[in-house]
Amino acid sequence: MSDRTESLAPAPNPHASADEVQAAYEDPKLANVLYHDWEAGTYDEKWSISYDERCIEYATDVFTAVAGEEDGPYPTAMELGSGTGFFLLNLMQGGVIKKGSVTDLSPGMVEVALRNAEQLGLDVDGRVADAERIPYEDDSFDLVIGHAVLHHIPDVEASLREVLRVLKPGGRFVFAGEPTKVGDLYARKLGQLTWWLTTNLTKLPALSGWRRGQEELDESSRAAALEAVVDLHTFDPSELERLSLAAGAVDVRAVTDEFSAALAGWPIRTFEAAVPDEKLTLRWRLFAYKLWLRLSAVDKKLLSKVLPRELFYNVMITGTKPPEPVEL
Repeated sequence: MSDRTESLAPAPNPHASADEVQAAYEDPKLANVLYHDWEAGTYDEKWSISYDERCIEYATDVFTAVAGEEDGPYPTAMELGSGTGFFLLNLMQGGVIKKGSVTDLSPGMVEVALRNAEQLGLDVDGRVADAERIPYEDDSFDLVIGHAVLHHIPDVEASLREVLRVLKPGGRFVFAGEPTKVGDLYARKLGQLTWWLTTNLTKLPALSGWRRGQEELDESSRAAALEAVVDLHTFDPSELERLSLAAGAVDVRAVTDEFSAALAGWPIRTFEAAVPDEKLTLRWRLFAYKLWLRLSAVDKKLLSKVLPRELFYNVMITGTKPPEPVEL
């Protein structure tokens, strides 16, 4: 495996101060670096990310739900805004991708993604990269993927044009985990309500053992404030399709998932962030995971057939680079 990194600058202080958070309001790219470097070391734990059968199945199911199965496996793929490598590394383990490249604006995230790849024995290289100026040559990849990245990018259409540039003719892109306009609205409101209820109820003497230390809660609040800065967009599925077509893609298709799963999932995630880790027993984690699985099945098998796609929390988009014209 190659663990080469290019343009890998030193990571900034992982604990951004209130002044740094305030400065980041004026520079969303700086905010992304600060926030994701801050989160890099604990990101997998925070979002229950793993590199075992559970997440391999999730990643491959999400991918095939929008892209289908007929074109794989892909010889080369790049993940844009890879974070710790969740989407790429699990798709590689699932046999969708043979050789991968991770890119992220955050040096800390690239470092963790490469370390994860090395531990898994996967053929992956990495670069610190701006999604609006991808540091690869034209026609480099058979596939470009991303998970929960487009909503962080200031100029999404410019980034999609770059994606199409680095794709080989006929190559595919797949972006998943993007928040819809409606989904983001109810997720944020549910999260805010759950945080307020949990942090106030745990002030009661009888529940004090369920309260994180005030310093931890303050740090989480600063992280949440910075998260609000880096989340730049929400998407209507039809608008995202039009944006992809405007960038030059063909065969564009958007699908959505998670409605009941999101209504339950966001309060659960927020509750888990507000209480001490030792209170989250294995029994609790199994309950939360199995509930999410059941509700996801309800969303997929029932609600997706009767509800407008705009109501679901996640939107996934795929498209291809036009093939080269055939010379006669």
